[in-house]
Amino acid sequence: MKEGVRKSILAGTWYPGNPDVLRRDVENFLAKASVKPEGQIVGLIAPHAGYVYSGGVAAHAYKLIRGEVFDSVIVVAPSHRAHFRGASVYDRGAYETPLGLVPVDEDLAREIMARSDNISYIPGGHAQEHSIEIQLPFLQVSLGSFKFVPIVMGDQGRRSCEELAGAIVESVGRKRVLLVGSSDLSHFHDYDRAKKMDSRVLKHLEAMDVDGLFRDLEDGSSEACGGGPMAVVMMAAGKLGADRARLLKYANSGDVTGDRSGVVGYAAAVFFRSGMEDTKKSNKTDGMDRGLTEEEQSRLLTLARESIEDRLQGKKTPEDEGDSAALKEKRGVFVSLHKKGRLRGCIGCIEGRKPLLKAVREMAQSAAFEDPRFSPLHREEMKDLDIEISVLTPLKEIKDIHEIEVGTHGIYLAKGFFSGLLLPQVATQYGWDRVTFLEETCRKAGLPSQAWKDKNTRICIFTADIFGEKK
Repeated sequence: MKEGVRKSILAGTWYPGNPDVLRRDVENFLAKASVKPEGQIVGLIAPHAGYVYSGGVAAHAYKLIRGEVFDSVIVVAPSHRAHFRGASVYDRGAYETPLGLVPVDEDLAREIMARSDNISYIPGGHAQEHSIEIQLPFLQVSLGSFKFVPIVMGDQGRRSCEELAGAIVESVGRKRVLLVGSSDLSHFHDYDRAKKMDSRVLKHLEAMDVDGLFRDLEDGSSEACGGGPMAVVMMAAGKLGADRARLLKYANSGDVTGDRSGVVGYAAAVFFRSGMEDTKKSNKTDGMDRGLTEEEQSRLLTLARESIEDRLQGKKTPEDEGDSAALKEKRGVFVSLHKKGRLRGCIGCIEGRKPLLKAVREMAQSAAFEDPRFSPLHREEMKDLDIEISVLTPLKEIKDIHEIEVGTHGIYLAKGFFSGLLLPQVATQYGWDRVTFLEETCRKAGLPSQAWKDKNTRICIFTADIFGEKK
């Protein structure tokens, strides 16, 4: 066993041990889940039973995050076997499933631990605990590569929950993290009794009512083996900006087995920041969501046009780094120019090496005057010119092409000295499927169309904020 790698204890029992079968099963669960994205997702609640019982419910939570990019994922779960004070954070190495290793975000893990004496690393808290591992294959299929922090709660009392939630919030800072609370609901009551008890928990989840949840758990009117993790995620999500919640799916084991004499309840829920939905709807191009505000988009488009006009007039574009934190971020960006609907130039930088404002300014001028496929832009063409900007998320290398979602992801492909990139909107515009998208990216790189199958070919995906001038 590699140092610090926590081996799977569930493969072949709670979920399939064969990686192909496991991925297929998770994909099938996700395909059957019907959910509507709302706002910016901050936290999820998902069950932790065997996939045959709760996989269909869990899929409703994880389908919401497909194609999302997070700096880290924090999974908070209850301890079923080990008894200990406070919470245990696994702060080293990785967790392993049949789908591969999930690396621990060691820096964030240790930052959380440093916030409280009641948060430490207790090996026994993770050795045989299933409630974290059961979440990982769904996360692996939905997110691809990601780092995470596994936290097991030995004490689920209110004080312990508040302390852990506070430590998480203080440690996260400005990072975009996904919080996952691992919990099942009532255990081994008859079907009708279970639904009645579980409805109380679901009501508190949707209302983000931590007080009500604790009250009902303490007086026995409801049950949840991960009530503490639920409360921690609810509290931390609220402090990180989530102001609304939604129940996505509820079921119990009786719905699967038909035996209603003694059932276990399962729920999937999401905590999100509202006020993002309208922005996303109004800022969509070919199905792509973007994180910049309309004001920030408008500023970048104006800057791009002004920088081209300045070059035509022989003027130097003023250096302006702006006051928006988003526009100061170092992001990869492409500027595309179209004249009467036809491409007139497109130049970009894949990696974020310069602040966004500066990168847009430089790429706009390069697209207008330095794209080798076109002659330099002339002044009289400006009136017919449309500008489109694509702000990229960081590249994420993948091993499974099924992670590519046409309409969501762009592709960067590299082999030896050859590399090529196609933006997400290109596949949508031409109606390509996943394989055609890969083949065309190979051609863009100067490689044979089947080069994506070569084990030495590196395939990366990214998403993009795509916006253009409104005329």
